[in-house]
Order: sequence, then C-alpha cells, then structure tokens
Amino acid sequence: MNVVGMSETMIASSEQSLNPERERRQKLELNKLQKRLRREVGQAIADFSMIEAGDKVMCCLSGGKDSYAMLDILLNLQKSAPVSFELIAVNLDQKQPGFPEEVLPAYLESMGIEYHIIEKDTYSIVKEKVPEGKTTCGLCSRLRRGILYNFAEEHGVTKIALGHHRDDLLETLFLNMFYGGKLKSMPPVLHSDDGRNTVIRPLAFSREKDIARYAALREFPIIPCNLCGSQENLQRQVIKDMFQSWDKQHPGRLETMFRAMCNVEPSHLADTNLYDFREGRRLGGKRQAVHTAEPEEASSFGRLDVLNI
Repeated sequence: MNVVGMSETMIASSEQSLNPERERRQKLELNKLQKRLRREVGQAIADFSMIEAGDKVMCCLSGGKDSYAMLDILLNLQKSAPVSFELIAVNLDQKQPGFPEEVLPAYLESMGIEYHIIEKDTYSIVKEKVPEGKTTCGLCSRLRRGILYNFAEEHGVTKIALGHHRDDLLETLFLNMFYGGKLKSMPPVLHSDDGRNTVIRPLAFSREKDIARYAALREFPIIPCNLCGSQENLQRQVIKDMFQSWDKQHPGRLETMFRAMCNVEPSHLADTNLYDFREGRRLGGKRQAVHTAEPEEASSFGRLDVLNI
C-alpha cells in the first residue's frame, strides 16, 4: 500500500472512532436541553396556571422549530403531569405554493397524536390585499388567528397553545416601545372577554437558541415559511439582530431584561391607569383581552376543509 492509501485508511479509521464519541456527546446535550426545556415549560405552566385538570389543549403546529419543540415537550410532560389533560395538534395549510403538505401528517402519525389539518387558502388573500414589498405578517396572522380560534371553539378546546418563546416576548416588548408607544408584550396567558378562547405560551421562559439547538438534535422535519420570503428588513428582524449582538457582547443581558418583565413596579412608571399617584396605591389597570374572531362568511375565504385523521 502506498503512502496515499495508508493516509486515507488512517483518516477513515479515525473518523469511525470519533463517530461514537460525537454521538455520545450529542445524546448528552439532547438530554440536558430536554431537561432544561421541561423544567422551564413546567415552571411556566405552574406560575401562570396554564393547564388544569381536564383541559383540552390545542397545539398550533406551523412546521417551524418552536411549535415542534412545544408539542414535543408537552407530550413529554403529559406522561408525568400531576393532572390529566388532552393534547391535539392542529396545522393550518394556507395553500402556499410548494408547501409540502405530506410532512406534518407523516410526522404526527409517527407520534401517535390526534391531529387536524385545516385547509384554507389565506395565501391568495394575503398576496391580493398586501402591496408588493410590504410586510405580509400582520394580515396573515390575523387571518390565521381567526380560523384557529373558531376551530378551537367548535371542537371543545379549552386552551390554545402557541410556540412563542422568551425572545419573542422581549422582541414584542421592544417593538411596542419603539414603534407603538406602549409598554406591552405577549402575555404568557391571554383570556378573551367573551370566554371563547384562552391562549397559552408554554415556552415563555425558554430561550430561542436552546429551542433551535433542541430542534436540530431531535431532527424535526422543519418546514420554512415561504409566504413572507426573505423580508430581511422587517422591524422584528432588526430587533432580533440587536438582541443577538447584545447576547454576544454582553452575556446575560437578555436574561436580566426578561427578569425585568416579570418584576414591574407601577409606582416607578408614569401610567395613571396602573398607579394612583395622589393616593399612593396600585390600580387595576386596563385588561387586555385576546382578539376574538367573528364567524366567517363562506364567500370570504372559500370552503373550509378539516381533515380529522
């Protein structure tokens, strides 16, 4: 055997010996991340009374890393939870061109969970209503929210679980401060005034980078959102980039910011709806409710097909 052949053999042998070690490290990392996410989700559920005995929880699955991780952790927690609750998965197929509609059903079949695929062409509506180059997220989310909320009521769902995480809450806080003039974020639990819907966010305490790594290690079949394409200049993306820069340059800053969201002092702000500065006492404030959806007219979106698998 010549020198080149010996070198190739040695390299191949070395790679084979490293593979088991790499797998061992990845397994340890996965177990560590799963324990952390379980702990954080469990804490969020307990702190905010998200899930109670007898609840029917609808996990809204988009095909992205966050909703996959949320469903995975909730299924894991369900096995050892002190209370009994039901989980179903729901995906809204918005008829985006090229959407791989077979991916989610195949995955959910393998998980053995009850699931529903709602088929509704909101893609065409968004493309028709939103001018070229403008952000599609606002209209898209409103249409999606209305369809899912109506579906939840029709199927006896008591809690609607969304995959927003800690970074989403922080980004929304800054978006509202920078562009909306409000000190407001996404609440971990949101009730509707009419009692139709209750939205929960079990990943409220979890970091996006932990979720992303967990999703990669679990090898979830991620489906990208092509509706918004690569809208790199979205205001949320600007905030996200700022946070990523802070996280690298000032480790721990995002954690401190989130603790501040959980430790509000109304007497040291300037909202007279939250604090009576004359009497020196807290007030009830303004209750923000979830935006409920009115029943849809068939002519608005076409026929709604629900595949109950």
